[in-house]
Formats: sequence, structure tokens, C-alpha cells
Amino acid sequence: MIGRLTTLLLICIICFGSCKSKKTVSNQKKKHRTERVVRVKQPIKEKNTKAEEPEVIEVPVNIPYSQRVANYIDEFSGIAKEEMLQYGIPASITLAQGILESGAGAGELTLKANNHFGIKCHKGWEGDTVYHDDDERGECFRKYKDPKYSYRDHSLFLTQRSRYQDLFKLRKDDYKGWAKGLRKAGYATDPKYPEKLIGIIERYNLEKYDDDVLGRKVSSVSPNDSKIGTYSVQTGDTLYSISRKFNLTVETLKEYNGLRNNDISVGQVLYLHPLKNQ
Repeated sequence: MIGRLTTLLLICIICFGSCKSKKTVSNQKKKHRTERVVRVKQPIKEKNTKAEEPEVIEVPVNIPYSQRVANYIDEFSGIAKEEMLQYGIPASITLAQGILESGAGAGELTLKANNHFGIKCHKGWEGDTVYHDDDERGECFRKYKDPKYSYRDHSLFLTQRSRYQDLFKLRKDDYKGWAKGLRKAGYATDPKYPEKLIGIIERYNLEKYDDDVLGRKVSSVSPNDSKIGTYSVQTGDTLYSISRKFNLTVETLKEYNGLRNNDISVGQVLYLHPLKNQ
């Protein structure tokens, strides 16, 4: 009897020890299976806190001023002649003003606003603007997407304001009268403004662009009177459309043909050049 009890007790001790051992192993396994997270510090890229610089338009400064003016004339003389053809402002005056006001295209206002004539905002302007120091600090000036719009606005500015109307009574080749008239009408405050414009025109022979528009371009070949250019009026033609087609002004076309008004008829033959003994 005692032997059985002893055997039973030994079996219980062995079973108890075995269960404890398994539990310990199980606990150890769980402990080893726990993943350890390691945080590695990555190098932090330094943020560029410097504000982006606006794009700077570089203007060549290593060329003579006269060359810069020549480049300006090459680029904008065609536009100036077109404006003269449409609005009657001498191309020489437009170019001279553009050269003077824009610093031959290199002025600060011109570079940041494409404003070639120093036209301020004025009442009623609804386009883009920019602020620039002129007679006073931080004055409002008009800003254009392209220089050609500056040229067109210059034409509209002069033709749509009553104070400049006396200018259009002058001859189209009277650049001296236009230069003085602009100053008198208040376009500029500089008392030497007319002399500056006239000096630019005469130094760079800008009056030749007026002659181009007025049909006075000199030919090296003597014209043949029997081959004077003519044009037969077509349906839908006007003096204005014909003058544009042949790079003339309406006034010049009327002068060549002795017209007193703008009336023309289909089939009418118009002379495109002056006739001798007319």
C-alpha cells in the first residue's frame, strides 16, 4: 500500500515538474519572439528657406549706347510705321519717344513692365500695373504683356485726349512741331524734352521712317512715267484699306489723286505715286 502511494507521489512530482518546465520554455519563447523596433535617425535635408529670386532679364551693357539704339530701331521701326499709318503719329516721334523714355529698351520700367513710353495709370486704366519711382516715389505705371501693346496704347493715349488734338493739325513730317507740341500739351515735365526728341531723330535719321509711310522713299532708279503705279477700286475697298495695302496714308492717297473727300467708286483708277505737273 505504502509502495503504491510512493509511486503515485513520484508520478505527480514528475508531471508537475514537466508542466512547469514547458511553461517556462513557452514563456521564454514568447519573450524571444517579441520584435524589437529600432529607430534609425535619417539625415534631415536642410530646407531651402531662401525665397525664390525672380527671373532677372540681363541686358547687355558691354555695347555702345549707339549700338543699343540701332538694335532698338531695327526691332521697333516697323511697329512705329504701322502706328503712323493707322493713327497719324509720325514714326520718327514714336521711335524717339520710345528710345528716350525706355533707355533704348534697357530702362527699369521697360524691363519690368514693357512700358516704353512712361505712361502712368491715370483714371480709367483697368490693365496691369506696376509701381515705379518717377516724379514722385512709388507712382503707378501701366504694365503690358508685350511691347507692341505699349506702342498701341501710346497711339490711343495721344489720339483719345483732347489736349493732344492740335498735334494732329500739324504736317505728318513736322517732327519738330510734334516734339514741341508734346511738351506744351503736358506729356513731359522736362523743359528740354523737345530738344532731346529732335536730337535723337536727327542723330539717327528717324525722319526717313516718316518718308517711308508718306510714300517718299527715294529710289536709285528714275521712275518711268509710263509705268506709274495705279490701282483699280474693287468692291468693298475704302481709301483706308487701299492705303494700308500700299503702305500709304489716306491723306497721301487723296493728294496723289486730287480727292477732296473719302468717296471712291468701284472701277475708279487711283494713282499710287505722285504725277509730274499735277
